[in-house]
Amino acid sequence: MHLGACIFNAQKNPIAHLIVKHIANAAALRLALTGAAAPQACRCALGACTAWESLAEYRWEAAQMSAVGSLRDPTVEEPTLEECHPQGTRYDSPNAPIAPGFFPYNQCEVWHCTRCERHLLRYTEFGGYNVDPRVRVLDADKIID
Repeated sequence: MHLGACIFNAQKNPIAHLIVKHIANAAALRLALTGAAAPQACRCALGACTAWESLAEYRWEAAQMSAVGSLRDPTVEEPTLEECHPQGTRYDSPNAPIAPGFFPYNQCEVWHCTRCERHLLRYTEFGGYNVDPRVRVLDADKIID
């Protein structure tokens, strides 16, 4: 990544400097999860997060999170807002597929919780006057191309 992309990312995403790996597609996302320990039940403030959930900043347990990478392509200024639901699911469904090339996954960071070993997807929904951080557990079985 060249310096211009780093500056662009820092302006669009204030944590871009913490995330060094671009996860480009479903295969790369699966690869990023390879060798991960089995997730455990977690009793932290995040809760189950099986579908997208609004998550106030005070509930994000930053001390136990480590950045894995970003699904956001640093060369694309405006990622698509098109969603992918081949089985007729909806955005807020726990059964919705995780499609890295589609919204909201194309705007997500991937995180690892060191307490429960879960991997999480996180992005910020910007709508009007509202800024809404959202999180969803990363279920490898739901990743599609």
